[in-house]
Amino acid sequence: MYASAMSMMPNKMPTAQVMPPTPISRPSSPSGYSRSSDGLPYKTSPTLSDFQIEKSKHSPSSARRRTMMMVPQPNEDIVYREAVSKLLTARNRLVTISGLIPMDASQLVLFFRTRSNLTYSLDFPIDVDFNTPPALDVLIAACRPHQTSDFDFSDTESLFYPPNLPLTTSLEIANLPILDAIRSSLFPLLPQGHYLTIMRDKLEVVVSGGRMGPQPRTLGSDGRVATIAVTLPVRFRGGSLIIRDAEGHEEKYFGRGGKEGDMEWVAFTPDCEYEVDTVTRGCRLTILYGIYIKTFGPTGVTEPLINPSDSFLDLLSSVLNMCTGRRIGIPIVNNYGVNPSELLAESLVPMLKGGDSLIYHAIKLYKLVPELHWTAGGYIWPVDRTIEIAEQTPTLLDAPARGRMGSPPVRGMFASSASTRVGSVSGSVYPESDEEIADALRSRIPQNGAIPLTEANITILTDWNDPAPIMGKERVPFVVGGELDKLVVNALMVICP
Repeated sequence: MYASAMSMMPNKMPTAQVMPPTPISRPSSPSGYSRSSDGLPYKTSPTLSDFQIEKSKHSPSSARRRTMMMVPQPNEDIVYREAVSKLLTARNRLVTISGLIPMDASQLVLFFRTRSNLTYSLDFPIDVDFNTPPALDVLIAACRPHQTSDFDFSDTESLFYPPNLPLTTSLEIANLPILDAIRSSLFPLLPQGHYLTIMRDKLEVVVSGGRMGPQPRTLGSDGRVATIAVTLPVRFRGGSLIIRDAEGHEEKYFGRGGKEGDMEWVAFTPDCEYEVDTVTRGCRLTILYGIYIKTFGPTGVTEPLINPSDSFLDLLSSVLNMCTGRRIGIPIVNNYGVNPSELLAESLVPMLKGGDSLIYHAIKLYKLVPELHWTAGGYIWPVDRTIEIAEQTPTLLDAPARGRMGSPPVRGMFASSASTRVGSVSGSVYPESDEEIADALRSRIPQNGAIPLTEANITILTDWNDPAPIMGKERVPFVVGGELDKLVVNALMVICP
C-alpha cells in the first residue's frame, strides 16, 4: 500500500527500497533495550516506560524525585538510528512551511505604475513561450537589479520592482487562512492576544538564464517574524527557491502550482537566507510579504493548508521503508492542555501544531492512517478509550488503623490494603512512596483496557543523540492520601507502514 501511494504523489516523492515485512519479537532484556527479530534495536524513552507523578505542593512526597538511568545503545544499526534521529530533528527544527492558494489563476491581475506615470495591468496565467504580454516587458524594464546580485550582465541579473512605485494585485492574501496555518506551524507557542499581520514587501523577477544569489538575513531585520513568498502563475523551468537556515540546512521549493492553477506559497523565519536557482526557461515572478506580530485588537479536518517539503518527505520515507511491516510510535512533543480522562487522544488531531502537525500530514500523504493513543508508564490505551483508573473501596483490614487513630478512611483508587499503609503522623491510609503509587497504578490501569507497550508490539522512535527528548505532557488528576496529585500522560502517534 505504501509503495503504491508513492506513485500517486503529485510532486517529487522520496524513493527508497521497500523492505519486506518481518515479524517482531520483543523479549525482555536486562540491559534496558530489546531487539526485533530482524536485528533492529528499539529503545523506549524513560518518559514512556516509567510513571511520572506530579505531587501537590503539600504532599509529604513532593520532595522526592526519581532518577532515570539512560542505558547506552550498542554500536550497531547506525543507519536505522541515524534515519530516526534526522527525522525527529527535522520535525523539531521547523523554520519553513509551504502550501497552495486555492485560486483560479485567470482571476488574478497585477496592477503597476511606471516612472512615466502610466498604469498597466498584467493578466494571468502567462506562458512566455507562447505569448508574452507587452505589460510583462514593461514590468521587467521598470525593475532594478538586486544589490546583492553577484552578476554583472543584465540578462542574468535578478530583478525587483522599485518599492517607491505603486504595485498591487487582486490577490487579497490577508483574507485567506494562510496566517492561521503559519501561526499553528511556525509559532505554536505564540501567546494569546498576539496576532500575525501581513504587509506586502516587494516583487522579484528572474528571467530565463538568470538566477538570484543568496539574499542576506539582514534584509529581514525590519521587525518581521517571517516572510511569505508567493509564486505567481507564470510558466518557467528551473528556478527553484532554496531556503537555508542558520545551521545550514536547506529546503527546496519549486513553485509548482496545483493542477487547477493553485499558486504555491512558502513562509520562512527571518534567520533564514534564500536564493533562486537558474531559470532555464520562462520567467519567475514572486511577491514577498512580511509578517509582523501585533498585540492589539480582536480577531475574529479537511485538507491541510500546509505541505511538507521534499526534504522532510525524504527523511520520513527512509524511516518508513526500514520499518515496513511493524507498528511504530512517534511521541507528540507539544502540550495541548486537555484532560485525558475526559477526551480521546484522537481529539488532538485538529489541535496539532508545530512539528506534530507537519509529521501527521506528511504521514497522511502516504495514504497511511495515523492513530493517536494515550500512554503512560509503559502502558498504552486503545484508541477509543480515555484514561479512567478504577476506584476501590477500603477493605476491613483498614479498620484497626481507623480505630486507633480516629481518622476517616480515604475513599478512592488507592484505598486498598494491598497498596497502602498507615501513616506515622496522621494515621491516614495512603501509599508513602512513589514506588507504592506506581504499583497501585499498575494494578488499576489494566482494568481500563490499557496494555503494556511490549505486548502492543510498538517500536517507539526516539532520537539516540538526544538523551532527554521533548515530549508533550497532559495530566490526569487523582487523590491519594488526601492530596491531589497528577499522573503525567503522553500522546503517541501510531502507524503501520
